[in-house]
Amino acid sequence: MIVPRSRRRGRPQATIVVQSRDKALAVSESPTDRLSAVRQIAERVARSHGLELFDVQFRRESIGWVLRIVIDRVGSPAPEHTGEAGENVTVSDCATVSVDVSAILDAEVAFEQQYTLEVSSPGLDRPIRGLDDFERFVGRRVKIVTNELVDGQRFVSGRIADVRDRTILIEDGKTTRRVPGTAVARAQLEVEI
Repeated sequence: MIVPRSRRRGRPQATIVVQSRDKALAVSESPTDRLSAVRQIAERVARSHGLELFDVQFRRESIGWVLRIVIDRVGSPAPEHTGEAGENVTVSDCATVSVDVSAILDAEVAFEQQYTLEVSSPGLDRPIRGLDDFERFVGRRVKIVTNELVDGQRFVSGRIADVRDRTILIEDGKTTRRVPGTAVARAQLEVEI
């Protein structure tokens, strides 16, 4: 619902009111605030299905505007990745979250342009964000780009052996490298077949 709030330079500024169970949330029409409102809705829906929100993006692409919601399974997968159900996000999970988020967005958030809603998982080669993810995926192969030299290199690849004292231990079959958590610029899992 759009409600005029104030006038600045002769132009009314609109506020989008997003209702949640706890309280009404007033959101200005700025894209950042709208994305924040979508993030809150998506987090609430994902949590209600035993999932967690990994990312939300709203951007213009070749097909038009795309609202992309990325969900993940809560919990820690076993170090030996078996691919069994319950460990990964399923197509059914994506469909359920898509239907629920779409219904809430249609009722509570106004967008100025048409968009396509996409709900997906982070994928097999998902980005790793923070030490918690490194701990979660101990035993999996990872590629890390660092912002400082680690054993003379800025690129480290191997299996996550452990996370101790904010340091990630990576084994590549020959050596064990110690990568400080603060040195990680970006990291992602490697696909293992």
